[in-house]
Amino acid sequence: MQPFMIILVIAAAIVLWVISTYNTLIRQREFVRNAMGQIAAQIESRWDAIKNMIEGTKQYAAYEAGILEKITAQRTSLGRQSGVADVEKDNTLFGQAMTQLFAVAENYPDLKASQVYQDTLKNVDKYEQQVRQSRMIYNDTVTKYNRVIQSVPSNIIAGLFHFQIEKYFESTTDKAEMPSWS
Repeated sequence: MQPFMIILVIAAAIVLWVISTYNTLIRQREFVRNAMGQIAAQIESRWDAIKNMIEGTKQYAAYEAGILEKITAQRTSLGRQSGVADVEKDNTLFGQAMTQLFAVAENYPDLKASQVYQDTLKNVDKYEQQVRQSRMIYNDTVTKYNRVIQSVPSNIIAGLFHFQIEKYFESTTDKAEMPSWS
């Protein structure tokens, strides 16, 4: 009877370890998804600010406003399930919209000088800073998650339940330099 009890205790310990490790992996993955959700929320705010600029642009240049609306129509909503590639694609569209807005503002000095335009630029800059901060938090969260997935012995459970390594946001030249919105 003694060996049976030892085997039972060992089996129970293994089951408890598997459950504990699985729950840790789930918790870490949820932190990653939450961090992506924070990025998505900041990006939505950034796009809301640019939509205000588009509305102001309509008063000066209907054609350019139409181009900007086409750019904003191309974007897809981001959320907790979005990936780094989705955010990068959105960031490219945002850059195109900002470039177009700056070109319009150069052609219409009254627009550039308007208080609404200036306030909106400040808001876009504020949200851009928040997106940068959220990306750093995301990368830190992904580091913790990936570390758990790759560490022995939790990597065994991660493999059994198909937990995947998450991608990082990587620095590029255009992201490394702070944008100047005015």
